[in-house]
Amino acid sequence: MPISGKAAVKILERNGFIVSRQRGSHVVPTKQAAGNKNIVVVPLHKELKKGTLRSIARMAGLDTKELGL
Repeated sequence: MPISGKAAVKILERNGFIVSRQRGSHVVPTKQAAGNKNIVVVPLHKELKKGTLRSIARMAGLDTKELGL
């Protein structure tokens, strides 16, 4: 099942990320944790490809199953 960029942002928000800014069709959620700052860039496409979702999961430090892979 394909996931949209908006759905990916909502999943990240449920995991403690806050949307810090948006430029064009890219949203940048961030998360402050233990002195580290995780920054993730999510394109607001209708369907995100598997490789893009894997990259988002890697940047966010999440399991790929949380993003529907």
